[in-house]
Amino acid sequence: MVIHETELKGVFVANPTVYKDSRGYFMESFRLDLWTAAVGAAAPIQENESFSVRGVLRGLHYQVPPFGQSKLVRVVCGAVRDVVVDMRPHSSTFGRVHIEILDDIDKKQLYIPSGCAHGFLTLSPQAIVHYKVDAPYVPHAERVIRFDDETLRIDWGDRAEISSLSVKDRCGLSWLEAVNNLSANDQADPNHF
Repeated sequence: MVIHETELKGVFVANPTVYKDSRGYFMESFRLDLWTAAVGAAAPIQENESFSVRGVLRGLHYQVPPFGQSKLVRVVCGAVRDVVVDMRPHSSTFGRVHIEILDDIDKKQLYIPSGCAHGFLTLSPQAIVHYKVDAPYVPHAERVIRFDDETLRIDWGDRAEISSLSVKDRCGLSWLEAVNNLSANDQADPNHF
């Protein structure tokens, strides 16, 4: 597995080694020793999976400290346009966006540290997204930034492809509202996997 940092500080992409033959394939999807060496010391405590059909957009979600979550995201079936927004006020890449296409072909994974907002758009007829987190979901700590925020101007591809949003995602905060709501306590937790 080759792990490298993206242009956003602390956001990593992992390219696993996939061994294929006539029977199928085998790969290591996670090794704690490799992630600890590349990213940090905390370990995932939970695994989640979501299923979406083409055009479903989920996000941009984050949890405020001390309930922040780091995520390791991969697509088991299909393809998504995965988006990360750096919300860490003291980060050198604060306010910047990273976009990665994740699919079941090359099987790369995206690590999103605590303090970043995350979302994805389903590009394939169906997609199963699997992700590890290092902290539990805390409903009262969850926040959402609008996917179509005018300040962030995220490139979601063809906007006509977006066919389904939850009420929560449709009514998210603007980037400026989210930033204005950050307090001294709303900073990324340094403990992440």
